[in-house]
Amino acid sequence: MERWSSRTAFILASVGSAVGIGNIWRFSSVVGQNGGGAYLIPYLIAVFVFALPLMILELAVGRRLRGDVVTAFGRARPKFRPLGWVVCAVVFSILSYYLVVTGWTLAYVEFSAAGRSVEFSDFTTSYDPILYFIISAVMMGAIVSLGIKNGIERFTKLLVPLSFLLLLGLFAFSWTLPGFWEGIRFLFTPDFSVLADPLLWGAAFGQAFFSLSVGYGILLTYGDYLDEDVKLFSSSLIITVADLTVAILAGMVIFPVVFTYGLEPSAGAELAFSTLPRAFEVMPYGQVFAVAFFALLFFAAMTSAVSMLEVSAASASRAFNVSRRGVSLVLTAAVIGLGLPSALSYSAADLRFQGIRILDIMDETVGGFGLVLTATLIAVTFTWLLDDELLRREIGRGSRLILPMVKYAVPAVLALALATGAFF
Repeated sequence: MERWSSRTAFILASVGSAVGIGNIWRFSSVVGQNGGGAYLIPYLIAVFVFALPLMILELAVGRRLRGDVVTAFGRARPKFRPLGWVVCAVVFSILSYYLVVTGWTLAYVEFSAAGRSVEFSDFTTSYDPILYFIISAVMMGAIVSLGIKNGIERFTKLLVPLSFLLLLGLFAFSWTLPGFWEGIRFLFTPDFSVLADPLLWGAAFGQAFFSLSVGYGILLTYGDYLDEDVKLFSSSLIITVADLTVAILAGMVIFPVVFTYGLEPSAGAELAFSTLPRAFEVMPYGQVFAVAFFALLFFAAMTSAVSMLEVSAASASRAFNVSRRGVSLVLTAAVIGLGLPSALSYSAADLRFQGIRILDIMDETVGGFGLVLTATLIAVTFTWLLDDELLRREIGRGSRLILPMVKYAVPAVLALALATGAFF
């Protein structure tokens, strides 16, 4: 059984999993749509009070039970083994359309490097998005096929530090822009009047769980490869702070550009691919900024995609006794097939169901409700069915506070979010 070569390797891989498009593109767009600084209050509460304890639980369960998601559910109760496959199916479905967006970031790296100005509307009315989606999927599958040390670990050791360097470089440049302080005030000045809106809290909790990759079984899978002497609480705190730092720094990069060039901070998803590229075209060293920005997006998206595929790859490899390379090949082909309708919906084919693009339908259903389902299954199964004392010994520091939070508070919040439709 493979293991992480060191605690640093595990932390970098977990940070790579957590730091995805959600930190850079989605975080900034959600902040812009929810009143700027006010959003940070519920977001920080969601991260440290709810998402962090669930992260620690996943790692503890993975290490204690020494199994992938399916095996872990089976060891909790044999009849619950199918629930592990439910988690795999949800994560695999999310991955199928996440790779479409990953392909967009790869395309814009190429466009920026070549000095081409390509409108997002022109890009998505061609068949190019399908090509970049397939390339991204193949790259992801190739990395996972190489295993933990030679694939995922080596990949994240290179890209995670590089992503931080790119982000710091972009931040240093944004600091020189005339709209820097206006952007900072927008990001950090709270409008307390909006805190009474339950949808704001729902968006914050959704973003926190999505951003930290908790509730997907990813960290449970990574916990399986973790040595016994690694302290879970301190390691999880490092991962959480790193993830939060990236999200905040990304906002401090994007909003100065937005306010310097008179853009709309609440532009939402189109901010990254439609709005910001127009600013890059007219700003000093705009091409360099654009290449770095989209490379950062692509690296973040790819490290997250790799971790999502690993959930299904680890489970299928053990369940069916298939080699890692074989299972990676099959799953890569399967995710391309499953994601093709989403890719076609943002292409010249303009594939829709009842007037709505397939990718948007997948994001609204599987992306939102699927995460609520998987997070609830993990929280409830492993806190109610496993021995508390066993988990306390595994978690160590903070376990007497962490376990009740995951056992009672996290399922309650998820159920409330599902009932109100506020999640995402």
